[in-house]
Amino acid sequence: MFPLHPNTPSDGMTLEKLFGQQVDVDVMRTQMEALMSAEGLPYGYRSHTYNTRRAQQLAKWADKQPGGDAIHGALYRAYFVDGINLGDLDRLLEIATSVGLSGVEARKALEYETELRHVTNDWKLAKNHQITAVPTYLSEDRILVGAQSYEVLEELILHAGAVLR
Repeated sequence: MFPLHPNTPSDGMTLEKLFGQQVDVDVMRTQMEALMSAEGLPYGYRSHTYNTRRAQQLAKWADKQPGGDAIHGALYRAYFVDGINLGDLDRLLEIATSVGLSGVEARKALEYETELRHVTNDWKLAKNHQITAVPTYLSEDRILVGAQSYEVLEELILHAGAVLR
């Protein structure tokens, strides 16, 4: 996990401000909605980007909890469908409890930043590999950026030494 825009302030930033004149935000939204729809994924109107460091800490913590993998879908929906600020502690706690995780334990993990070291390491790894887009697939000496076909991904994992059955 890593942020595309790590310097985003905690209260977020409009997409127009983020991209300036470089990107027509309405065209980008239309393209993203079409891509998501083609994959059967919901996608809402999103006007802002938010700093996701806290959400990433929550996800790292949740991955260690029984049933915690459900947090990933809930965070996706919150951000890409509902436009929720994933840097807001109270909203993150609502998301955690909505998937059956302990709000008390999630609060402790976020307030004490128990997973901050892991998130920081993820961010450093991404920066070291000059990863600037999602998805990015990294395997030994090869990097693939952007959505890829099954065949291309299969070739990448075979190159890395996987054995398909």
